[in-house]
Amino acid sequence: MRLRPALGGFALAFTPGFNVSNVGAVADQSAHAYGVGLVVIGLFTTALFVTHAALQVPAGRFSDRFGPRLVGAAGLLVVAVASACALTWREAWFAIAMRLVAGIGTACAFVAGSEYMRATAGTAVAQGFYGASSMVGGGLALALVPLWGTWRAPFACASAVALGGLAFVAVSPATEPRPAGPRELPSVADRRLLPLGAIHAASFGLSVVVGNWAVTLLERTGGDSSRVAGVVSALILLLGMITRPLGGRFYGHVGALRVSLVLGGVGTALLIAAKPLPVAIVAATIIGLAAGIPFASAFAGAARLRPDAPGAAVGAVNMVAAVTILVGTPLLGRTFSLPGDGRIGFAVVAVLWATSAFVVRR
Repeated sequence: MRLRPALGGFALAFTPGFNVSNVGAVADQSAHAYGVGLVVIGLFTTALFVTHAALQVPAGRFSDRFGPRLVGAAGLLVVAVASACALTWREAWFAIAMRLVAGIGTACAFVAGSEYMRATAGTAVAQGFYGASSMVGGGLALALVPLWGTWRAPFACASAVALGGLAFVAVSPATEPRPAGPRELPSVADRRLLPLGAIHAASFGLSVVVGNWAVTLLERTGGDSSRVAGVVSALILLLGMITRPLGGRFYGHVGALRVSLVLGGVGTALLIAAKPLPVAIVAATIIGLAAGIPFASAFAGAARLRPDAPGAAVGAVNMVAAVTILVGTPLLGRTFSLPGDGRIGFAVVAVLWATSAFVVRR
């Protein structure tokens, strides 16, 4: 891969990944600062994914038509502005509104970035590295945002990350836009794309849901400090930077995909124990490594199935995962008000993740 295009593509993945986890990293502190419950704080992430999910296919269409570099840069700018605005008023409803706006930017950046990597590199391994940079963004948010630990931290860091990414995209080479598109756009109802959407939802979607609430689980049931819990939870997303590129090597290998999905469920089930700390570390490690394998197959496979609209096809596959995060994040947060302090919700996620192995096809 050439350096300048790669850095531009990685920046377009890093910012959305960071925004997935930045609020969950300080969920308890944010709830106290805003004077609301954890369910409301969960809506901060839900709001982001409302627009992020809704705009996946349109963002891919814009990327196909106008070029991924332009669409991706516009997305980063939207994230930077919306996150900066969220710093101006400590009201939960206002923060939720700004996260809705930021979701427009993350959708454009992430889908355009995948198409940018396809256009400049064109391999499943390159898609794996692209996905790895997204996981790094989410993992670093879990590890670093708690070091600041205030309600401002998620938004200030998100704005700074987006502006930094915009600088990388600005110096990256442009790609040629596609002059015409298909009459029928890809959608989540496409039978060819639906299995890819399902494995992406199980691996990426559920890992994000688990990562958003793992800090709270470890604090409440494991007795760990927010900083220790943040570092352990960061493994769930950070370790994907190892296995997402590796997943590109396993492109088309059904057995590897199925094993990774089962292991994701096993790791989530193990995390329920929460303590002793070494057990939680092992669980987070298994989840992180397993979650990264299916990414390249899902995205490279989508573009291969719809070469007439690769950006829109990737958007359709990613939309399934986005909806999973949209629905799953507040639902899992809700289970912390039930007996077991979230363990019931994590058990359900473990079962869903492991059984998703049955939808894998060649």
